[in-house]
Amino acid sequence: MTRAQRLDRLPFTRRHGRLLYGSGVGWALDAMDVGLISFIMAALAQEWSLSNGELSLLGSIGFVGMALGASLGGLLADRIGRRHVFALTLLVYGLATGLSALSVGLVMLLALRFVVGVGLGAELPVASTLVSEFAPSRIRGRVVVALESFWAVGWLAAACVGYFLVPASDAGWRWALALGAIPAVWAIVVRFHLPESVRFLEAKGRHAEAEAAVVDFEASAGIVTPDEEKADEVLAEPARVGWAELWRPRFRRTTVALWTTWFAVNFAYYGAFIWLPTLLSQNGMTLVKSFEFTLVMTLAQLPGYAVAAVLVEVWGRRATLATFLAGSAVGALAFATAPHLAGAIAPGSASVGYAVTLAAACVLSFFNLGAWGALYAVTPEVYPTAMRATGSGAATAFGRIAAMGAPLLVPVLNGWGGLPVLFVVFGVAFTVAALASLALPEYRGEALAER
Repeated sequence: MTRAQRLDRLPFTRRHGRLLYGSGVGWALDAMDVGLISFIMAALAQEWSLSNGELSLLGSIGFVGMALGASLGGLLADRIGRRHVFALTLLVYGLATGLSALSVGLVMLLALRFVVGVGLGAELPVASTLVSEFAPSRIRGRVVVALESFWAVGWLAAACVGYFLVPASDAGWRWALALGAIPAVWAIVVRFHLPESVRFLEAKGRHAEAEAAVVDFEASAGIVTPDEEKADEVLAEPARVGWAELWRPRFRRTTVALWTTWFAVNFAYYGAFIWLPTLLSQNGMTLVKSFEFTLVMTLAQLPGYAVAAVLVEVWGRRATLATFLAGSAVGALAFATAPHLAGAIAPGSASVGYAVTLAAACVLSFFNLGAWGALYAVTPEVYPTAMRATGSGAATAFGRIAAMGAPLLVPVLNGWGGLPVLFVVFGVAFTVAALASLALPEYRGEALAER
């Protein structure tokens, strides 16, 4: 058996759990950082008297860095290794987030948020690639969705920090950003305690290191493979892979479908979630009440991931992704029409209006984050080893273009037609993503391609 086949035959072991946890904590810290900015925007709008245009820049600048980081991080991960890039990116954005707490003005904060974005953007596709390449093929999708579920944990942590810490004092937002320096410490754990991808090591001719990693995972499962059953898959070191390779006839349709899905999902998700606390406070909620609303709807993300983790191995990645994106569209449209629905149920009742709006937001949160889980499960599977991180990073980077544009458009759309128009637009974006996802290939239960 090749080393890849030996990994695929394993059950889920404690060693897999350590890899998932080590990567997942980094993922959760990413989410906490991205989530915190939505609460900090709402606080700074009052403390620094920022205009909507300035708030838009603050919400978008991180995604400019994320687009750059995702594209460069994927290329680096295919050349120097997944683990090294993962640890480096945690260090970069952790230090930059900590320094953001010392910002004396908007310009300094914007510059540091750009650096934070570079680190964040590079980390996410690399982490999912690393976990995907170790997970046994029969449960690979479920494991990657489990990794993505750490995003909900991080966003929930951000919501708790936003609810309890940010409003507590004028310096609350600074203390919140100071907590974002934790990834710099976690980078040490990643560097020395997580394995390098076996598939990457073999592609680079580093067979002794690859064998040691496989033996480690086999030992965790109580398996000892006799030497005569071991075989090397001899691979010449691949030529350097660039983005042009993604557009060759073999991958062109997949790349178009994947990039379209990533673009539309990023636009709708970040347009809604980054601005939501601020929009709610601008529409009459107190700052604390808007934070409470966001905290409750964040809780709905966890069951969304759980259901998606089951369905990606039952229905497959494509069907699960399309279904959850369609559900996200329904949730967005329900949020847009919530005031009318509440008025029909109990005219003039503020409590009913709050409850109906929150219920619609929870539906959106449930389906949207389940869709993210399925999207991260399918993305590393559609390209071979030599270009897996590059392909994942490029799709992520293209999505970040939408993520940086959405916060800029939100105040324009909100000024034109309010929350109803805004969330109808998000619903259309989710629908586009659902249709594009139907063109993606399905690799449920199959081994990852090496070439």
